[in-house]
Amino acid sequence: MSRPLPLLLLALGLAAAAKSPYQQVLQHSRLRGRQHGPNVCAVQKLIGTNRKYFTNCKQWYQRKICGKSTVISYECCPGYEKVPGEKGCPAALPLSNIYETLGVVGSSTTQLYSDRSNLRPEIEGPGSFTIFAPSNEAWAALSAETLDSLVSNVNIELLNALRYHMVDKRVLTDDLKHGTTLNSMYQNLPIQIHHYPNGIVTVNCARLLKADHHATNGVVHVIDKVIATTTNTIQQVIETEDSLETLRTAVAASDLSSLLESEGQYTLLAPTNEAFEKIPRETLNRILGDPEALRDLLNHHILKSAMCAEAIIAGLTMETLEGTTLDVGCSGEELTLNGKPIIANKDVLATNGVVHFVNELLIPDSAKTVFELAQESEVSKSTDLFRQAGLSSHLTGSERVTLLAPVNNVFKDGLPVIDSNMRNLLLNHIVKDQLSSKYLYHGQKLQTLGDKELRVFVYRNNLCIENACIAAHDKRGRFGTLFSVDKMLTPPTGSVMDVLKADHRFSTLVAAIQSAGLTEILNRPGTFTVFAPTNEAFQAMPQGEFSKLHGNAKELANILKFHVADEILVSGAVNALVRLKSMQGDKLEVSMKNNVIHINKEPVAESDIMATNGVIYAVNSVLQPQASRPQERGDEPADPALEIFKQASALSKVSQRNPRLAPVYSRILARMKENSG
Repeated sequence: MSRPLPLLLLALGLAAAAKSPYQQVLQHSRLRGRQHGPNVCAVQKLIGTNRKYFTNCKQWYQRKICGKSTVISYECCPGYEKVPGEKGCPAALPLSNIYETLGVVGSSTTQLYSDRSNLRPEIEGPGSFTIFAPSNEAWAALSAETLDSLVSNVNIELLNALRYHMVDKRVLTDDLKHGTTLNSMYQNLPIQIHHYPNGIVTVNCARLLKADHHATNGVVHVIDKVIATTTNTIQQVIETEDSLETLRTAVAASDLSSLLESEGQYTLLAPTNEAFEKIPRETLNRILGDPEALRDLLNHHILKSAMCAEAIIAGLTMETLEGTTLDVGCSGEELTLNGKPIIANKDVLATNGVVHFVNELLIPDSAKTVFELAQESEVSKSTDLFRQAGLSSHLTGSERVTLLAPVNNVFKDGLPVIDSNMRNLLLNHIVKDQLSSKYLYHGQKLQTLGDKELRVFVYRNNLCIENACIAAHDKRGRFGTLFSVDKMLTPPTGSVMDVLKADHRFSTLVAAIQSAGLTEILNRPGTFTVFAPTNEAFQAMPQGEFSKLHGNAKELANILKFHVADEILVSGAVNALVRLKSMQGDKLEVSMKNNVIHINKEPVAESDIMATNGVIYAVNSVLQPQASRPQERGDEPADPALEIFKQASALSKVSQRNPRLAPVYSRILARMKENSG
């Protein structure tokens, strides 16, 4: 019985979805090459090299591999060949034994060495084998010493080397699963397979160049290196390499040896002795003497999966055992970490992963002091300020603190002079306890080393501590956390009334508040935002108006209440238009224009004057409430129909003739005449 069409389409779709990454990339290369004829694949070639890659969609448009430009060439897809006089590659390669196939697919040197090592009869005869055949260029890249040792020892070493490249069954790319091993035909020693999402397949970190060439007795895959046996774990690699002596000591002190000996697939970015020597001795001793910091440091150098260098053709983010991420990329032939070409030796294979030697130590935030975090961030000028004030000891030891560090742009005109007042202010930028911004909540109180209490304000678009808002993701160090903030923090020094009385600009306002009987309100605990008219604002009022207002306590109180909202709004919370309800009842509109706060479209002279019960904005005009609107008559409800008729340009003759609508129309018309009279 035939399968229903929808189910057939579904089955075909699932089959397509199940293609391996390599096959998907190959399919994309076929699509890009089809205009040149059947079975033609588009291949990207690195300019100035012989390195070629089947192209995926992203690479096709970028035309780059490892940041270097490529050219597109069109070649026969694996398993096909040209026919003179015909377009494309219409003919399948002749099916022959593995020995003959080696010569056809660009691995004639492997063919030659198979003959010399007496492997030829086996790969010409019956059976089912897979051979990962090094390309001619791969053999040529071996040192003369290595090659001589292979071919001069009565061919035994050469035969063993070749049999290590073989598996005694047919294995196609779809069978080459990521992280698996195959038993080779040399003492069943394992061959490590990695099949990456970008379509690259590696065999002991050698890249598959041409895959799935069928033979009568198996399959041939061409690879870009001669692979060697490996029997050492990552831990054993560390123990046998002289250049990793310091790392060896650190691993032993952190109890990570068992992990690096265990089964799994890891990538160790192994810092060399040189890498450790580049770190200031004081910093290195601190980390080596702190078991938790040391463990974080080492885990930051271990990736959760094996990553061979050949698999990296563009930048990607890799997760470490510490839970952090590293940007692993490449620039030409060099691997990069976080954008820096610091990998000295790559693809040292182990039974449980791969080791890359790095010549710089990668210190995670979790192993750094707050001072070190700040020095490497956009708050480096703040560190100079704290150092000059003699406060470095709070930021370099084991004291649990959170540093509120203004970003460098705050000091574009230079650092302030350090005196006793500035030192006290800086102490109030250091909060007792190691905090995380994601756990802060609105109204939370924070205690500083300067014995001040700071408030947390959570807004839709910002998170602020007093007048300073957090400008970047916090960085959490070993004992302290760094909050980068957008301005110098100004802790409150008194109530709204205290602040107004202490500022000579507001003497007229203070007198008005007292006359209106509002002093007690602005002295009590609360959350006020006050738009405070300066003396200049009152002087700008029309002549006699202020005197008239001052003589009417009720009206004066009404005007003053219009300048006060019962919630705290600091300037960092104003992105678009923010509406506040004043104590008078009308709305206040706060907006930002050209980096200046405006209240009811009037520019603010000074923002964020902090008080213990609110925040004050200085304004150079007296704000006026909206004029009172005429009240609706209270003896009858408003008639929507009446409003409609008021706006109508003509009356409907149909409604006048309709017996049911005529009485309604007559009543509405009479009411309109009455109102107009």
